[in-house]
Amino acid sequence: MRQRQYKSLEVDYSAGDAVFTDFNLIATSERGYESAACSELWMLLRVVGDEMPVVDRGPVRGLILARAALHPVEAVKRLREELLRSPEVFRVLLRILPVEVVVPTEVERIVDAARGLTPRIGADESFRITVEKRRTGLRSREVIDAVAAGIDRRVDLEHPDWVVLIEIVGRYTGVSVIRPEALLNIQKEKARLPAGG
Repeated sequence: MRQRQYKSLEVDYSAGDAVFTDFNLIATSERGYESAACSELWMLLRVVGDEMPVVDRGPVRGLILARAALHPVEAVKRLREELLRSPEVFRVLLRILPVEVVVPTEVERIVDAARGLTPRIGADESFRITVEKRRTGLRSREVIDAVAAGIDRRVDLEHPDWVVLIEIVGRYTGVSVIRPEALLNIQKEKARLPAGG
């Protein structure tokens, strides 16, 4: 695999298209608005205290990959707070998701990454596995079954205490074990704001 350092992000050129390999945030936008979404996310990360964010288009339309100096869960928390203060500056971003670990898209590597993060799920707590796939032949059920086999906790698909988030982006997969509120759905958050807010 041929890699080079680019503005503090690892970039893989081995399959002909450049893919960041050490992203810690994934954002989405409508297709065709990727450039505006990149600018918006970069600006917002600066506003919430990240002095050197790196943001670029992902390998799929409507997908943005970023590397924040902030811990990804903290970055999403601060972005949510900024959304509540200034919803008008969130114009094209739809969702922002934290990524704690990036691994090659191989079931065994995904399972190992999840296994390293799942000890934070308490014995009396529940979890849900969410898989989003882009540019992969892996089946969601295959990934879910393999990851779930290593988690001896109660499953709750509707109101889990934790979400095991698996974001497959072609040859690389982001894995996180996070509280549900660590996921930022901007449209839903805006809909909850008081009228005129």
